[in-house]
Amino acid sequence: MRSWEWRDRDAIVRHANNRNVWINLRDRFPHPYTVTDARNWLDSVVGVTPETNFAITLADEAIGGIGYTAQHDVDYRSAEIGYWLGEEYWGRGIATEALVAVTKHAFTNRDLCRLYAHVFAWNPASARVLEKAGYTFEGRLRKSVTKNGQTIDQLIYAVVRD
Repeated sequence: MRSWEWRDRDAIVRHANNRNVWINLRDRFPHPYTVTDARNWLDSVVGVTPETNFAITLADEAIGGIGYTAQHDVDYRSAEIGYWLGEEYWGRGIATEALVAVTKHAFTNRDLCRLYAHVFAWNPASARVLEKAGYTFEGRLRKSVTKNGQTIDQLIYAVVRD
């Protein structure tokens, strides 16, 4: 894992422009994923402080991304975490390793007591990533999202710091 860099543009497009990646993410993650989308993403994260979005890398190539968003108002000590990984790297423990590292980073560098993630019910692999990283299943939000024309459940996972 490392900070996002401008040189990551082509790698982002190569790994993000995949329907199997997109189907498990919010619609703000575009499909198809273009060079312009990658440029816009990098515009929003390169050099931003505090840093909350990171490239997941293998041999220094960006193969995915992970980040967290601090919440506001009465939720200000909570943050939503999310991640994606290029399909050819699924099933290798890379996402779990990145999630453990960013969870530690968030708790160390921010006044947070809770990190949480939503997972589409059709994505048990992502639920398993969260479980292996120490997140606990908190519940099922029935028919709470519509993705690709299907209204489905979301699972919510969280980890808390005492």
